Amino acid sequence: MDLRLMEILDRNRQYIKDGKLPIYIPELSKANINALGIYISTLDHQEHMAGDYLYPFTIQSISKVVTLMMALEDQGKDAVFARVGMEPTGDAFNSMMKLEMIQPSKPFNPMINAGAIAVTSMIKGSSHEGIHRILNFFRKITGNQQLNINQDVYLSEKRTGDLNRAMAYYMRNVGVLKGDVEEHLDTYFKQCSIEVTCRDIARIGGFIANNGILPETGERLIKEEYVKIAKTFMVTCGMYNASGEFAINVGIPAKSGVGGGIMAVVPGKMGIGVVGPSLDNKGNSIAGVRVLADLSEKFRLSMFL
Repeated sequence: MDLRLMEILDRNRQYIKDGKLPIYIPELSKANINALGIYISTLDHQEHMAGDYLYPFTIQSISKVVTLMMALEDQGKDAVFARVGMEPTGDAFNSMMKLEMIQPSKPFNPMINAGAIAVTSMIKGSSHEGIHRILNFFRKITGNQQLNINQDVYLSEKRTGDLNRAMAYYMRNVGVLKGDVEEHLDTYFKQCSIEVTCRDIARIGGFIANNGILPETGERLIKEEYVKIAKTFMVTCGMYNASGEFAINVGIPAKSGVGGGIMAVVPGKMGIGVVGPSLDNKGNSIAGVRVLADLSEKFRLSMFL
């Protein structure tokens, strides 16, 4: 399978030139635009990889799936969705346009930035305790105890996060966000700055594919109901405002991040991690999306078949 993965990567490298590195977070503009890698972790403990699968990148919005599951465990479904909606927006991931348009005002879903900030604020513990819990949970589900925050990216996000800051203060004004806004933002910027590889996000995908049970130990960490909610959001909102197109062309739950990563899940079978820092105009890895489309077609992975 590894040779076939390499063929898929090679076939889609041509699309890298059509994308760009993000510049609104200056540290992300330093990435290797030509990196492209994939890692597959199956529930029967097989590992397949090709390309730049060891290339390090920050997890960014992929973290939203994990923090959603943590908030659901901490607060319960009713409490979380009293403050965050369940619907796709059709807008960019960092848009705040509909926050003021909809009454009562709350973010449309947990996968856009406003919703993710609100979700992070619902994870129990102070700012220090919250990020400690988040980081330790990531370490547990990836099996990587060396996982840590990229301080340069974190500080870059914190310095340039004015739009996220504006959304957060607006949400406090309407009662969606409670407590210290800057502490919640600090936790959010840090969670987005956790540095991973394709292997790490493939392992997270495998955990989700296994409905909240660690494939290696059989330990349940998240209720099945909450994993189902997370997978549903990945299908409807996980690829920003290209989620519908991705569902048609690829057909599996996925979550992208502007660090160039895409975490994909084949329920009951495997987790997939892809990296390609060159982004399309929606903020998704331009070659990574093509790689997953080819992979899904070749191995008939779509859940809609």
